[in-house]
Amino acid sequence: MREPVSGHEVVKKKRDCNNLEKETAGLEKVKVIARIHTDFPTKFGIPRQSGLSDATGLVVFEPGFRQPDALRGIEEYTHLWLLWGFSEVRQESGTWKATVRPPRLGGNERVGVFACRSPYRPNPIGLSCVKLERIISHEKYGMCLLVSGVDMMDQTPIYDIKPYLPYVDAHPEASGGFAHKKQTYHLEVQIPDEGMKKIPEEKRKVLMQILSQDPRPSYQNDPERVYGMGFAGFEVKFRVEGSTLYVVSVTKKQKE
Repeated sequence: MREPVSGHEVVKKKRDCNNLEKETAGLEKVKVIARIHTDFPTKFGIPRQSGLSDATGLVVFEPGFRQPDALRGIEEYTHLWLLWGFSEVRQESGTWKATVRPPRLGGNERVGVFACRSPYRPNPIGLSCVKLERIISHEKYGMCLLVSGVDMMDQTPIYDIKPYLPYVDAHPEASGGFAHKKQTYHLEVQIPDEGMKKIPEEKRKVLMQILSQDPRPSYQNDPERVYGMGFAGFEVKFRVEGSTLYVVSVTKKQKE
């Protein structure tokens, strides 16, 4: 038999429901303020975290947010926080799992979803710290932001931009968990001269950075398997044997 509910509890529950409605009402109105244009057409090959390479991206604001005044003073900051959405993550609305298998742990070990940066989250939202290279005035798109250190796919939606504040955001003494233990892992990259010559000179350093960090999931270790990675309009095919990555071919992609 259910215990009777007091009037105080009814009022409290009603108040809690009203508060929840107020708290979530604003979230339903979250808008895409911009999209970032990068050299990564697919998820495969994107740096695992921001700042791991010098990859650049151009933040282009949506028509309703192309107001120069919204960027007033932003040139005073060297770095920015980008709040963005994992637009390619496919999961049913309202579904999520408490644990995930980070690729860096071989795909076998589980950790809590809030103890890693997996895109499969209750709210598929990403957070990146990028360097503000310069502000560009585009004839068609208005004021745009050229940033570096990106870890986002081309056309990723951006929900907000905030300045990075070193005196509160930097914590050199912080512990980085399993991610910190894996950060020193790098491969030697061998790419034929004819393949390298196809890549624009200003893109070569970034390509080498990305390949040296091993784009493969950690649980894949077949030395005969050839992987294909889209980058800056090219298809880069490679295989990995031991601690060396061998580029097999570099092909210019045909525009669709």
